[in-house]
Amino acid sequence: MNEPTAYGRPAAYEAAAVEVHHPTPLAPLQPAAPLMPMQPGTIPAVASIVLPDGRVVTGYAIEPARPEPVAAHPEVSRTAVNIALGGVGFLAVCGGLLMLTAFITALTALITQLVILAAVIFGGWIAVQVFSASGHRGGTTVNIRKAVIKRNKFYG
Repeated sequence: MNEPTAYGRPAAYEAAAVEVHHPTPLAPLQPAAPLMPMQPGTIPAVASIVLPDGRVVTGYAIEPARPEPVAAHPEVSRTAVNIALGGVGFLAVCGGLLMLTAFITALTALITQLVILAAVIFGGWIAVQVFSASGHRGGTTVNIRKAVIKRNKFYG
């Protein structure tokens, strides 16, 4: 019974009947009764307005639509409000701390650069003082020449 056919399927599948369903169209919707215009329960008062240029406008006074009252909001617990405010404060502090750490880092780098600059300038000044061959070094200058002494007399 389950021997393959020419298409490679068992014979049981070939023998099964195929059922086809066709959709049935729906009938168009018919209104129960024809729609008829209805007069309002009371006739509104007619109002006339005289415009500044003398024209008269007559019409029905329409009352403005009043919106439905808003439903009362449920009470929010004080604890929930405190938690929310704490979160907002924490976010504000985190931003300030981030700015503070950035400022301290920049200030540390500036001080380090100033110390290095002062060491380079002071070291250069000392090197110039030590290695310069010419120039007045300060103090008293004494020129020593060969002195001649004859017959107890100094010839200098």
